[in-house]
Amino acid sequence: MGTTKSQIFTEAQNELSILFKVLGHPARIAILEYISKQKSCICNDIVTEIGLAQPTISQHLKELKKLNLIQGEIAGKKQCYCINPQQWELVKNQIATFFEVTRANCC
Repeated sequence: MGTTKSQIFTEAQNELSILFKVLGHPARIAILEYISKQKSCICNDIVTEIGLAQPTISQHLKELKKLNLIQGEIAGKKQCYCINPQQWELVKNQIATFFEVTRANCC
């Protein structure tokens, strides 16, 4: 398997690629949908809702947290998660800009 040569692409292209990669897993989409409907939630609630093992959910949450798409607090032994609204606004703008530029240049 070859390397991606990310240095030949713009910063915006690399950032969007990372974002799409993280959002490219259906479990992460399901997690985000579930979290977005809650005021806050506990990891075990996500496990019950999504139907995947707790370690698998934790790995997906870790990936979402890396991009600050979600934020969490430790409450005793439990972790509570919610959507990070500031980061979601940035993501929305990134995606909108990408589609506006590509749509403007389509025939």
